[in-house]
Amino acid sequence: MGGPLEGTLSLIKPPGMTSHDVVGYVRRTLGEKRVGHTGTLDPLAAGLLVICVGRATKISRFLTDSVKCYLAEVTFGVSTKTQDAAGDVIEQADASPLTAEDILRALDRQKGAQHQVPPMASAVRHQGRKLYELARAGIEVEREPREIEIYQIRAIRMDGLQTARPKALFEVTCSKGTYVRTLCSDIGRSVGLPAFNSFLLRTRVGVFTVNEAMTLEELAEKAGEGHVEENALTSVDCALAHLPAVLVKDSACQAVLNGRILHAPGIGEMLCPPDQHVRLRDSDNELLAVAQRVTGIEGEGVAFKPVWVRSRI
Repeated sequence: MGGPLEGTLSLIKPPGMTSHDVVGYVRRTLGEKRVGHTGTLDPLAAGLLVICVGRATKISRFLTDSVKCYLAEVTFGVSTKTQDAAGDVIEQADASPLTAEDILRALDRQKGAQHQVPPMASAVRHQGRKLYELARAGIEVEREPREIEIYQIRAIRMDGLQTARPKALFEVTCSKGTYVRTLCSDIGRSVGLPAFNSFLLRTRVGVFTVNEAMTLEELAEKAGEGHVEENALTSVDCALAHLPAVLVKDSACQAVLNGRILHAPGIGEMLCPPDQHVRLRDSDNELLAVAQRVTGIEGEGVAFKPVWVRSRI
């Protein structure tokens, strides 16, 4: 490999591993300390985990903010302390009266912007401590609702109707910060029943899909052959394909690479809203930097402030 590794990896996290476990595995496999993930997957969940490697860890927040898609199963008639199969059962009820129409209406009611209370078994912080740490100590605190949005939700399959424990498999596309475990609990509540998340697979993060991801074993094989850079890493530019591109004039490229704010005279094209993050590109269509649109000099015009600059190695 020609230089330091830089880019993203699309990996399939198996159930039973934490997201932190996967990060540790990648560090050991690649011999690279700068490794981070772009959004936690619960230990019981499986599916796509996008990993940033090397200097690409600086752009992880742009991927964390991306839209995510999941395949999830909700089981009615039982609720647990953690809202998934890992927790102790806290409530049971006979769900045999539940109909397919009830489930479809319940799913439809979840669409749109809303406030969601994160579960105690989560990495959300409360007064500097993670909620799951408090939960392990037997402490439950009031949690601030967080703004989320369910963009799309649709039923895939229903099983066990007219039994005490019917299940529904569904696909959901949602904003960052959405807890699908809590969504399953809310679906149950909307039909007057306890419910928990009995299966979870993440299928998409921004432009990345699980169909293009590799297993941990495949990553180890590519690393052993020295082919990670060519056959496994996605470039920062491709990873951020969801961000608008802005053309930088040749005369301003060096200033951008030096981290200086780019003002209107150096901008060739510009179509983006205020505060939008963009990719700054040169006339050869090469990525120079990721920048945020800010107000120009003396409060007028348009400018872009680099927040990540391409390596010049």
